[in-house]
Amino acid sequence: MTSGSSIGISTMRPCCRIFCNYKSPSVFGFSPTKFSDSAIRGLLFRSGHHKSTRRYRYNTCDTQIVGYINVIKPNRRDFSVSGSNWGLARDFSTSVCINIGSFRPRVVSLIPHVASDFRNQSTSVDSHAHDTSFEKIYIQSGLNVKPLVIEKIETDQGVLEEVSEETCGESNVNLDNLKDLSENKVQSKDSEVEREAWKLLRDAVVTYCGNPVGTVAANDSADKQPLNYDQVFIRDFVPSALAFLLNGEGEIVKNFLLHTLQLQSWEKTVDCYSPGQGLMPASFKVRTVPLDGSNEAFEEVLDPDFGESAIGRVAPVDSGLWWIILLRAYGKLTGDYTLQDRVDVQTGIRLILKLCLTDGFDMFPSLLVTDGSCMIDRRMGIHGHPLEIQALFYSALRCSREMLIVNDATKSLVAAVSNRLSALCFHMREYYWVDMKKINEIYRYKTEEYSTDAVNKFNIYPEQIPSWLVDWISEDGGYFIGNVQPAHMDFRFFTLGNLWAIVSSLGTTSQNQGILNLIEAKWDDIVAQMPLKICYPALESEEWRIITGCDPKNTPWSYHNGGSWPTLLWQFTLACMKMGRPDLAQKAVDSAGKRLSSDKWPEYYDTRNGRFIGKQSRLMQTWTIAGFLTSKMLLEYPEKASLLFWEEDFELLQNCVCMLSKTGRRKCSRFASRSQFLV
Repeated sequence: MTSGSSIGISTMRPCCRIFCNYKSPSVFGFSPTKFSDSAIRGLLFRSGHHKSTRRYRYNTCDTQIVGYINVIKPNRRDFSVSGSNWGLARDFSTSVCINIGSFRPRVVSLIPHVASDFRNQSTSVDSHAHDTSFEKIYIQSGLNVKPLVIEKIETDQGVLEEVSEETCGESNVNLDNLKDLSENKVQSKDSEVEREAWKLLRDAVVTYCGNPVGTVAANDSADKQPLNYDQVFIRDFVPSALAFLLNGEGEIVKNFLLHTLQLQSWEKTVDCYSPGQGLMPASFKVRTVPLDGSNEAFEEVLDPDFGESAIGRVAPVDSGLWWIILLRAYGKLTGDYTLQDRVDVQTGIRLILKLCLTDGFDMFPSLLVTDGSCMIDRRMGIHGHPLEIQALFYSALRCSREMLIVNDATKSLVAAVSNRLSALCFHMREYYWVDMKKINEIYRYKTEEYSTDAVNKFNIYPEQIPSWLVDWISEDGGYFIGNVQPAHMDFRFFTLGNLWAIVSSLGTTSQNQGILNLIEAKWDDIVAQMPLKICYPALESEEWRIITGCDPKNTPWSYHNGGSWPTLLWQFTLACMKMGRPDLAQKAVDSAGKRLSSDKWPEYYDTRNGRFIGKQSRLMQTWTIAGFLTSKMLLEYPEKASLLFWEEDFELLQNCVCMLSKTGRRKCSRFASRSQFLV
């Protein structure tokens, strides 16, 4: 058997793993005309300059997707190459990983090194503007797309070597910015701690078919029970991705974005134990399994987790939102916008938005989710409309409005995004914000108000104001509370949601300043000896028993229940940079730098002041390492930091002027924020 690694076939269900080939006098045996109502998942391809042409078929579990045909004979075979002849097809007995260019099927994880020119190669959007089902896509010149041929790769010593490109027709790949960034990497002025952090971060990189695709959650060799910490999590990889991007290394981020897109759920399902259409997995793991009928040949398989194995079996709501945010960051920091213009990437964005904007029983512009659907992945009383999800949702909507290609097929979706942005912005600023003035207003609320003119719209009882809040909140500060529902306000301070409210301009300028003023005034409570508390205060006594279900991991001032998470440092730094307060960020970074290395980069810290390493904390936690490195680089390169946040969008405010009048609020809540659209 020739040396090399096998082609990867990523799966979500066993029936979707079949990939076979057989000889045919033509490349595919059919002409690329009209395809199915499901979204496009990749361009059709041919395997390269090989004498014997083959036809490839794929079992899609009875759901047709462009670029696939139903399997006639479910006998899986493999592509392979030997040596450096990438793109050649041979018998599966010599199974080695290959690159097949721009073809990007949903479950066959091949890195698409050719970014499709959406505007030149597809007429689908214009020709199907009035379809009521999901877009039917036509592919022009799909069979003539040639792959990029990787001649050399980046070595462990960081030496970037040549990548040659082959394109078809007028399509071209814009890799100049990536190349320039890689050639002008940050020179080594790092401290010993930073050098250690970079080494640990690179050691955590996961490869798939010889290409980097992400970083594991934790990489502690002494950990005998890694659980799911040896997987690549979408939310965990974001700080790692930013560290690489800020350091001029874009390949791993691009690979990650494309591979996770391949794992996205694309079928409409009625099975209550199956992921909904458009859902991104929480994580994935690279597994090596033997090929069918062979004891010697193996293949690498991407195994995604949509929540089936998670604590509480909850689907990740934030994964798709983080994916969109990272996609925008990739374009901003590399200048390579061809990735977000690809047909498959555009379709992935639309599917995520469709999942988020679907009408339901909920009448609020905020997203209704369950406990455990985000970074706080255990029962912590955040079910309903938690702040973290709303802030990430708002950020993802702003990203999508920037990246979506506007045409007849997407204009209704873009309008829905704009409407939701306006309604969500008003809703959060009006009902989630508290300061001394607002608390005084709540303290004097009248209850049982039945009219559109009601002041106490959620029927909040003043007795809900906790005693700790009155003495805790500063005079010139304020924050967005954790949750608002009928007869319920969660007054806890959740750090991630408030930081992203600043970064995305979900809050007004004065509100954003108020959040930082509060953090500065309550530094010992929120930052303490290890930045930063995930929430404040912790649930204790009967409240802890009832709300967490006596969770032994979320005991008071531990883990999600008031624990300190160093990974929040990069988000705090970004928020401070936006508001012109780098001094606060530098103070927090300096505080963290004194301990993280000596403590072996733990996942979280316990106790009210963050003095102890978390009782069940994993060491060598990757997003702790990456968060520290990203914070250092954001402070060093403020011009790059400015590319990652948003300023106030006055168009959004103008679109929601109707909310400022009593009659307008009724109109806007019923019509303007409605999310019906066609894609």
